[in-house]
Amino acid sequence: MLPRMAENPPAPSRIRALPSWLLGRAAARGRGLVAEALARHDMKMWHHVVLAAVADLGPLAQAELGRTVSLDPKDMVGVLNDLQAAGLVVRRPDPADRRKNAVSLTPDGERRLEECTTAGKRANDELLAPLSAAEREQFLEMLRRISGVR
Repeated sequence: MLPRMAENPPAPSRIRALPSWLLGRAAARGRGLVAEALARHDMKMWHHVVLAAVADLGPLAQAELGRTVSLDPKDMVGVLNDLQAAGLVVRRPDPADRRKNAVSLTPDGERRLEECTTAGKRANDELLAPLSAAEREQFLEMLRRISGVR
């Protein structure tokens, strides 16, 4: 069994002062909290990302879906196989190009996505619990700015 990541790792002080190191630690903690929350709903993180993308964008060609979420095509096939086996998505020939498969959510997929989205939000609330509501908004705006995400 691997040892748990220490709450306060023994990094040198000049490393602990780096924003990149601190962001990495916060990201690792956030990923862990979200992964645990999703696991309680029998969901993996990439599966949740794909379900959310299909919900946002509607029926989508499998290859385009992979590009949208930056997932390698062979990994996308595995994720979609899992989601389809669980009855959360269906793949049908794309009406615009029958050589492609269009991915869409099933009613069970929509329900599971809502459950997992709520669980993910709670995990992020736990991550940001030390911050006030105003600090959270400011922190998120700063993260958007430095990450280039709008």
